Amino acid sequence: MECVFCKIINNELSSEKIYEDDDFIVIKDIKPIAPIHLLIIYKKHVEKIQELTEDDQRRFWKIFHIIKELSDKMGFEEYRIVQNNGKEAGQEIPHIHFHIISGRKLKGIG
Repeated sequence: MECVFCKIINNELSSEKIYEDDDFIVIKDIKPIAPIHLLIIYKKHVEKIQELTEDDQRRFWKIFHIIKELSDKMGFEEYRIVQNNGKEAGQEIPHIHFHIISGRKLKGIG
């Protein structure tokens, strides 16, 4: 498989891992847009939210626990969570992931 995130998950590509469990890894974004820019990546290769099974969906509750744990550990309280779902939404890598962005004032989006 040519998926960059799958290669990172399988340790075929290096990354700066911040967190890992059975379902997710968290890495630093290689092109950060803020001082803190993390990617929470689901280990199972799923491209978009519409493709998540019920079992996948049950695992996703952990994302908020992971974010809280990382914000406590890394010392940030205010952040933006972004998930681009599909090319037209800005998803560059077709593997479901969430951006956690913090460390500077962010402009409003709506």
